[in-house]
Amino acid sequence: MAKKLNSMRILEQHDIVYEAIQYPTEIKDAEEVAEAVGIPYHMVFKTLVVESAKSNSAKPFLAIIPSDRQLDLKKMAAAAGEKKVQMAAQKDAEKQTGLQVGGISALALTQKNWNVYLDRSASELEHIVMSAGQRGTQLKVHTAAFIRLVHAQLADISTDIE
Repeated sequence: MAKKLNSMRILEQHDIVYEAIQYPTEIKDAEEVAEAVGIPYHMVFKTLVVESAKSNSAKPFLAIIPSDRQLDLKKMAAAAGEKKVQMAAQKDAEKQTGLQVGGISALALTQKNWNVYLDRSASELEHIVMSAGQRGTQLKVHTAAFIRLVHAQLADISTDIE
């Protein structure tokens, strides 16, 4: 059994059933996680920290997309009501979230009221798999329950990887 993480406690507090999935901690990439644990790429979601391109005026937000897709910055900007957005640098993402890249999780940040944008493709899945907030642990969660818990906005924010 995985060490109990805050994300797990939050799910339990809201009576949301989950499955903890372990993988080697040296893996940082969601697509590699999917391969390591034998789950289809489109079910394993990666969490990205995105910020407005204008002088750090607004709090960054989280974009959650399938591991086999890439973030479309133009679509993301439109969904967030921003003129232009950019990915946060790794060190900035870690500083802003308090979590390591490869372990950033909307579930672990629920009490910090981040704006969360979930790729619309997730709505076609009964369950999605995402980071538990620490490298080495993913959580399989019912999609609708996750959306309600983190107040995720469904949006078309990804594109095929080129």
